[in-house]
Amino acid sequence: MTTAPPDTEVGPLLREWRERRRISQLELALRADSSARHISFVETGRSRPSEDMVLRLAEALDVPVRERNALLVMAGYAPRYAQTPLDAPAMSALRESLDRLLTAYEPYPALVVDGVYGVVAANRGIALLLEGVAERLLVPPVNAMRLTLHPEGLAPRIVNLPEWRADLLAQMERQIALVRSPALRELYEEVVAYPVPERPADTDRTDVPAGPGGSGGSASAEGRAGGAGRERAAAFALPMRLEHGGRVLSFVSSIATFNTPMDVTVAELAIETFLPADRETAAYLHAHLSP
Repeated sequence: MTTAPPDTEVGPLLREWRERRRISQLELALRADSSARHISFVETGRSRPSEDMVLRLAEALDVPVRERNALLVMAGYAPRYAQTPLDAPAMSALRESLDRLLTAYEPYPALVVDGVYGVVAANRGIALLLEGVAERLLVPPVNAMRLTLHPEGLAPRIVNLPEWRADLLAQMERQIALVRSPALRELYEEVVAYPVPERPADTDRTDVPAGPGGSGGSASAEGRAGGAGRERAAAFALPMRLEHGGRVLSFVSSIATFNTPMDVTVAELAIETFLPADRETAAYLHAHLSP
């Protein structure tokens, strides 16, 4: 009988996940209703964990669903979670629900991305912001990180690009630390190498005429105002400040995922919504996208 090399056994991989989470064997044992002795035996290969134990440890370690399948296979069990293509008939109810959610959020921008930031659905708010983006970046498969950080994408129009870029790259780094995804690592290495467009020193202040339904005035990246005035952008989260149509729009974003997913595809979907950070941005979107 041939013994698998240590780096292909489930024990070392479980230890790697535990060390990533920076918890002790005792804490993991408490979370998984086991003992530190048994955890030690599993990690060193002295004990083969049951299928139930693999799943309990994966849950306690917050291992992504895709990686839970890998742990099960390495332990000698069948994968537990399916990976159903989003365009499969079985996913029709999910697709319809996502479309309703995105449409209901209009006129504010919202999109759905997969585990490598591929855009699987978007609403008219997103389409409005993408005006002027190079056509080649809009050819499927469209990627949200490329659209945002590429020099021919949104990057030249993002007023606070250094801060927003740093935040997105940090988000990707956290995701890479969470999942073992060569595709995600490759995407990160691509976008981090993009040159950062330079902006003139005075572009933090833009005097613009009022849009339909909007108010006049001028605004800076810090929310300063002149003329009729502009409220200070929300300070509770880093805004993305984007030049569009002769004015600066300001958004804060939030990301939602599915609770207790039972499918790899669903587990890796994320819904990102962009909330106007000031009344002028909200008025502009309502004026241009409302029925």
